[in-house]
Parts: sequence; C-alpha cells; structure tokens
Amino acid sequence: MKDNIEGKSLDREPFILGLWGVRYQTKDVQRSIAFYTQQLGFKLDRQMLPAFAQVSIGNLKLILSGPGASGSRPLPNGATQEPGGSNRVVLQVSDLPRRIEALRASGVHFRNQMEEGPGGKQIQVEDPEGNPIELFEPQ
Repeated sequence: MKDNIEGKSLDREPFILGLWGVRYQTKDVQRSIAFYTQQLGFKLDRQMLPAFAQVSIGNLKLILSGPGASGSRPLPNGATQEPGGSNRVVLQVSDLPRRIEALRASGVHFRNQMEEGPGGKQIQVEDPEGNPIELFEPQ
C-alpha cells in the first residue's frame, strides 16, 4: 500500500475529486461561444481559438473543444469525436414557456416541444453544432 504524508492509504483515497465541467465537441468554437454567451447568458472564461474555449454559468463549466483541441482528437480505435447525441447538460430555468418564446424568436433550434411530467417541465434546444441542452423548470 502507498502511504501519503498523513499515513493514510492512497489506495483508499477518493479517486474522483469532483466535477470539473462538461465537454462538448464543436466544429466552430467562436460560433459556440456566441451562442452560449449571447443566447443563454454564459460567461466566457477563456479561449484559445480556434481550438478551445470555456464558458460558465454558476458552478457549471462547459468546455468547448474544436478541431485541433486535445479533447477532440480521434480515439485509439479511429473513431472521431463528433458533436450531437442525446447526452446533455440540464440547465434550471424559471418560467420555461416565456423562455421558449424568447429563444424561438431569436432563432434558436428546438429538438422537441415542451414536455411536462411529475418532476417539472423540460425542452431540448441545440447549440449551433447540434449538441443538446435541456432547459428544465422543476415543480
């Protein structure tokens, strides 16, 4: 067993230190920055165009990996990492119907209509690369 300075076993220490953020693949980092900051109110934390940017809102960091970023390189089996899919960031909002109207008026693309269930209301929007974002208003 490995020991750390306090004599505790490193093998028993938590492996995961916490959530860093969520990574989304993008083909155009600048366009994604504009969408997240202008349409959804994220703050631009850092950018290294054209390969990378990080935007945030509250405790959520969203890492945008464009062509050439280390987080978007092909996998060892040759598969490419692409935008889109069904996994998504869930963002809590208030007054979802009003938010939907405003986003629709500004040209944001929706994947579905607003759904309502026992936990609340939700709808999926897409960023310019097709990455899904769920807007959720809890009950």
